[in-house]
Amino acid sequence: MRRRFSLAYLTVPGVTPPEQTYIAARAGYDFVSFRLAHLGVADEPEFEPLNPAVLRRTQDALRETGLSVLDVELARIVPERAARDYLPAMEAAAMLGARHMIASAWTKGKDDRDFVVARYAEICDLARPYGLTVDLEFPTFSRLGSLAEARDVVEAAGEPNAGILVDALYFHFSRCGQDELLALPRHWVNFIHLCDAGPEVPQDRDAMKRIAREGRLYVGEGAIDLPTLAACLPEVPFSVELPNARRTAELGHVAHARRCLDTARAYFDGFARASAPRRAGSAA
Repeated sequence: MRRRFSLAYLTVPGVTPPEQTYIAARAGYDFVSFRLAHLGVADEPEFEPLNPAVLRRTQDALRETGLSVLDVELARIVPERAARDYLPAMEAAAMLGARHMIASAWTKGKDDRDFVVARYAEICDLARPYGLTVDLEFPTFSRLGSLAEARDVVEAAGEPNAGILVDALYFHFSRCGQDELLALPRHWVNFIHLCDAGPEVPQDRDAMKRIAREGRLYVGEGAIDLPTLAACLPEVPFSVELPNARRTAELGHVAHARRCLDTARAYFDGFARASAPRRAGSAA
């Protein structure tokens, strides 16, 4: 089965949803993954992605290119944002045909598990009528910094549309083990964030953030154990989340997005060939 790929927003930060759709189409992706809820960080578009005119242009771009929306981001679990604040993004996601919504927790303390569980469950409840799963990510520098912590929240919430998003970078940074991946309920895994990175695991949160937001590597350039990640999880789409400020400055958005996809396809095509059983009597 041919692995399918989506272009994540952070690979081409700063573009609007319609622009991102055309970039994804020109680069050869199967899906596109939008940021519909502003986070108030650098490089976000100056105007609102949920503006009706922007959404109309996004629908036009999806029709023209034939691409589908895989997921949208980001429902942040923080005390200052109510779960209902994400309803406009959920409504827009459903209108655009998205299947999944990413969530992550950014609370300050380690004694607020009950709040995180309750808020995550509330987001799931609100997303369910829109046909969305809510896929909980575990950025290593966030409140939930490991697969075990994310799994604990999803299990405690007990929501039918709950999921866990495994990002290759945070799999690497958190030193997630093969046994943890294999033990993860397969129906929780709807897509995987794909990138590569160097062998080092920074101990400093700011260094982690710099790599995560502007220094990820093309697949096969780094040291992440991607074969284990692919072998232990279901064959779901890869959403290529690969921000690299230097490569983007050198190549531009389209060429960078295309190189992200080409290197990923080449890597996993080679992995599939190496893993395929050989016929009896074939040459070694």
